[in-house]
Amino acid sequence: MTRIIGLAGWSGAGKTTLMVRLLPALIGQGLAVSTLKHAHHRFDVDVPGKDSYEHRRAGAAQVMVASGARWALMTELRTAREPTLAELVARMDPVDLIIVEGFKRDAHPKIEVHRAANGKPWMRPEMPGIVAVASDVPPPYDLPCAALDDVAAVAALVLAHAAPVAEIDWGVRQEA
Repeated sequence: MTRIIGLAGWSGAGKTTLMVRLLPALIGQGLAVSTLKHAHHRFDVDVPGKDSYEHRRAGAAQVMVASGARWALMTELRTAREPTLAELVARMDPVDLIIVEGFKRDAHPKIEVHRAANGKPWMRPEMPGIVAVASDVPPPYDLPCAALDDVAAVAALVLAHAAPVAEIDWGVRQEA
């Protein structure tokens, strides 16, 4: 059964750094882990001039690139709406754990990543689903907390608070 948890925090809080440190710790415990990252800006995983880029530029709705080492499927939304987190998760292969970076307003459980030097406010209670905190300072509310640089303790929070994907009420979302 695939479980899900998010890392939520303002830009500059250290979500990606924490993710890159968490993955080996969790995988080292024998877990199959996938990640899902939201980008707030246009991004491209393709390279201009490559065949796959040219296929997309010519109008293909989807382009799959495959080799003996990996495969990637790129879908052009064009005028379609951005898929929801639930729709994206449904497209992922089954694993033990999916860690989401971003999608902070969605209903899945989240660990708030907070760095005092960032100068940003705490996210809770305004953001739904925050169940624990990883921070370099104590949070102003009573939730399980781990030091931001204590990867083993944050991994324990991840495992304790990740929820089965099938149990998430995806209809709960706080608008910006």
